Amino acid sequence: MLGDKAYSSRAIRHLLRRRGIAVTIPERRDQVDNRRRRGALGGRPHTFDRILYRDRNVVERCFARLKQFRAIATRYDKLADRYRAGVVLASLILWLREPAR
Repeated sequence: MLGDKAYSSRAIRHLLRRRGIAVTIPERRDQVDNRRRRGALGGRPHTFDRILYRDRNVVERCFARLKQFRAIATRYDKLADRYRAGVVLASLILWLREPAR
């Protein structure tokens, strides 16, 4: 799982670790300072792969492009399958607009 600093909490990390999910979440500055202040009792720093974290940007940009469609951003549809169909259509439109590489 790739997440931003908002997901850097002990409870979330514990839940994901218990389920066997690999986590790449940067630590918040206050958590780093608190761990250092506690010394040996603060524990080891969490593993963080900077190279893998860069891939998160691709997903964020995809969501930003999808939210350019008003029906997706405001979720006019009440039924989940209709909303999903709108997301699929918006994705196809964005894919077809993309210049050939």
